[in-house]
Amino acid sequence: MNGLPHFVTETESVWDILQRETRPIALYGMGDGAEKILRVCRERNIEIAGIFASDEFVRGHSFAGYQVKKRSQLEQELGDFVAVIAFASSRPEVLALFDDLDRTHTTYAPDVPVADGALFDLAFAQAHGKQLEQVYDLLTDDRSRAVFAATVNFKLSGKLHWLRDYTDSRETAFREYLKPHGQEHFVDLGAYNGDTIRELLAYTDGSYASIVALEPDPKTFQKLKKYVNQAALDNIRILNAGAWSEPGELLFGGKAGRNSALTPVMNEVSHDTHTVRIPVESVDHVLDGAPCTLLKLDVEGAEYQALVGARKTIQRFHPRISLSAYHRSEDLYELPLLLYDMCPEVRIGMLHHPYIPAWETNFYITFC
Repeated sequence: MNGLPHFVTETESVWDILQRETRPIALYGMGDGAEKILRVCRERNIEIAGIFASDEFVRGHSFAGYQVKKRSQLEQELGDFVAVIAFASSRPEVLALFDDLDRTHTTYAPDVPVADGALFDLAFAQAHGKQLEQVYDLLTDDRSRAVFAATVNFKLSGKLHWLRDYTDSRETAFREYLKPHGQEHFVDLGAYNGDTIRELLAYTDGSYASIVALEPDPKTFQKLKKYVNQAALDNIRILNAGAWSEPGELLFGGKAGRNSALTPVMNEVSHDTHTVRIPVESVDHVLDGAPCTLLKLDVEGAEYQALVGARKTIQRFHPRISLSAYHRSEDLYELPLLLYDMCPEVRIGMLHHPYIPAWETNFYITFC
C-alpha cells in the first residue's frame, strides 16, 4: 500500500477494523488507558457495548458510565464479542489471561501513546513510512529488524501475536547489548525507586565506579533516596529533577508512578493538583565533562529532549544506552535517527520485553 514500509503486512488500522465490526465490542480494563481508548472510539464512532475486569476487581462499581462486569457476565449477555484490552501489564498471570482471552475471543490491544502525541494509525504509518524504513535499515541485526517490524505491525493492528512471537527477556538485553561491568559510570534518567540501579548491581556483584540518577517525581524520589541510604551506596549522586535538553524548570504531571510526565510549557499556571513545577537538567550540564559508560533513558516521553541534552556526553564517551521506544508514536523513528545524526558510527539494536501493549520496547545502543 502506498507509503507503507516494505516490512508492514498489516494494511488496516485496528480502529478501522473496529469501525466496521458488527459484533459487540467490550473493553477489558479501567483507568487511564481505557479512558484514552474510549476517547478514540467516540471520535471514530466505535460503539462500546460494555466493560469488564478481572474477577477480583469487580465490586459492582461503574467506570465511564458503564457498570463494570466479569468476563463471564458479558459472555452470557453479549455472546460472541470482540475484546479490546485497555490496560497494560507485564505480570505473567495477567499475560496468561490476555492469551486465554485471545484464544476464545477476537482480541485487540489498541496502541495509544503513553505520552501526548500522534495516534499510530494507518495514516501515521504512511506519512512516516520513509523514516521507518530508514530506521529498519539502520538496525544492526536480524532479531532487531524482526522486532521493529513486529512492533510497527502491532501498533497498526493491535493483534497480540506480534508481541507474543517477538518477546525477549531483559537478560537478553544485558547479555547481548549492555554487558555491565564493575567499573561503570552509570547515568540513570528516570531512576524511579532505584529498580534499574538494583538490576545493574545484580549483574556487577555490587561494583561500579559512579552513579548519577535523576527522578522528577517528588514522592518517588523519596523512595529512591531511601533505597540509596539503606543500601549505603557510595559515589552516587541523586537529583530530584527531570531529564531535558537544558537546565530549567517545567511543569510535571506527577502521579508517583511510571505514567508521570514533563510538560514543556514555561510560566503556565495549572489547576491540576497532581501538577507541580520541578527543575530539569541535561546530562551534559550535570556531568560537566565527567565520564558516562552506561546510560538509561526511560523518561515518559521526554527521551528526545534528554538525548539532545546528552549530545556532548554521547559523542565523547560513546556509552552503551538503553533507550525506551514506546512513550510516543514518533519515538520509533525520531530517537534512532537523532542518535545516528549525533554519531554515524552508532549501532542500534531493539528488543521487546514481556509486556502488553508494546511497553518495554527499547532501543539498545552500542558503538563500533
